[in-house]
Amino acid sequence: MFARSFQFNAFRSAFAPRKPRHPLLRLAIGLLGLGVLCVLVFFSVFVGAAMIAAGLLYKLFKQRGKPITRGRDRVVEGEYQVVRKPVLPLSR
Repeated sequence: MFARSFQFNAFRSAFAPRKPRHPLLRLAIGLLGLGVLCVLVFFSVFVGAAMIAAGLLYKLFKQRGKPITRGRDRVVEGEYQVVRKPVLPLSR
């Protein structure tokens, strides 16, 4: 009885990206990948800056028309007493 084993290496080699052998083609693909990376970073920086600017503008427009409150209006007066921690009995 012969058992035939399934080889997964056949699928791995079918989908594995291979580097081209020609040095100029290898350099061109590397530069293309670097260019795509730069474009993605460039747009992500602008998207992040736009999100921060939109948040700041939202805060500014949200506060429009409200009176400006002073810090003195928020003072709460009261009497305070310091409460010490209870002493725990020593463990044996």
